[in-house]
Amino acid sequence: MKSNVTDGNDFLGHDPSELGELERSVLHLMWQHGTLTAERVREELDQQDRPLKDSTIRTVLRRLEDKGYVTHTLENRTFLYTPTQAAPLVAGRAVKRILDWFCEGSVERLLVGMVDSSVLDHEELQRLADRIAAAQSATQAPSNKKGER
Repeated sequence: MKSNVTDGNDFLGHDPSELGELERSVLHLMWQHGTLTAERVREELDQQDRPLKDSTIRTVLRRLEDKGYVTHTLENRTFLYTPTQAAPLVAGRAVKRILDWFCEGSVERLLVGMVDSSVLDHEELQRLADRIAAAQSATQAPSNKKGER
């Protein structure tokens, strides 16, 4: 198998909010299934009542690769496309853009807005609080050990 043609380094420079609807659909398929051929992407979209030409699919995959969202390997003259990053990481970058646009970079403002508009319910808030507490414990544990002598 040949090595990747692109390494995904351009990924961090692209704003996920600028992805087109078809690009997002293809990327979603990649996250669902992992590595796919262009033909398999076309078949999956066809099953969703989105019949597209093979050339259209290849163009979308090439654009996603140029933007750093997917990479490909070559196996027996067939391109195998794989996402370069998991969906939550891309979502995090999209949210960062929203933070910058609407909340002056404040995560607190974003979360308050999500609570006030009923986007987050009590259970989701509790899970988030638990996750924050666990992350704080993990980052504080090494520093506490340094202080102990």
